[in-house]
Amino acid sequence: MNKKLFSFFTIFFALFLGALYFSNTIQGPLTSALNQIKSTYHNASEFVENTIDKHFFQAKHIEELTQQLSQYENNHLVMQQLASEVNDLFQENSSKLRTDPKVELVRTISYSKFGDLNQVWLEIDDYDPTKIYGLTYKELVAGIVISQDKKPLALLNRDIKSSYAVYVGSGLAPGIVHGNNGHNLVVKFIPAWFTVEVGDEVVTSGLDKIFFKGLKVGKVLSVKKSQGYQNAIIEPYYKANDPNYFHIIRSVR
Repeated sequence: MNKKLFSFFTIFFALFLGALYFSNTIQGPLTSALNQIKSTYHNASEFVENTIDKHFFQAKHIEELTQQLSQYENNHLVMQQLASEVNDLFQENSSKLRTDPKVELVRTISYSKFGDLNQVWLEIDDYDPTKIYGLTYKELVAGIVISQDKKPLALLNRDIKSSYAVYVGSGLAPGIVHGNNGHNLVVKFIPAWFTVEVGDEVVTSGLDKIFFKGLKVGKVLSVKKSQGYQNAIIEPYYKANDPNYFHIIRSVR
């Protein structure tokens, strides 16, 4: 291959990658096709792993799963009882309020872009692209789920576009947390009259109807006042760099 032909293919490949990266017209159908292939690959991989586990570690695996299932069933029954009693209390007092939260386990497909660990595609059945979903990992807030090209895209906590309502400290100082594409998160618009201190815990407020109230987000590292408000730098609790499964909150009530 002569130098001119090599240069031509190099330039063509660079232009193709640029168009693929910046053009939704090209990127959309290709992303859908790749996600379908990745989803099929994940299904096949899980089938093979489950078959191997079933063959070699069946007895131990079944015992562990039985114990976990027993614990989950117990917790589920307790939560059902509490929800039922709360709903009865609402009804007894002629309240229109009801509590019927819906949480669902979902699987990740792949990162959205090469080198960006803060955005991942998810596999969600009956996905509604008009809604924003809360995303949790082992009872910790992991981020939010938005629609991109009508497909579910998870914006993890550190993504700058990931934001939701929180309370800070025992005084329940309200604020809005978002990522900064760095290690820590930022809570903005905390009213100046609230006392916020280093070490205070940050939890979801539930006022945005994305998360339940009280889910753990992180703890305060530093506080700074600015234009009548306070901004707090917080260390997030969720730090997983190899996400495979999450829970999404389909409805808060």
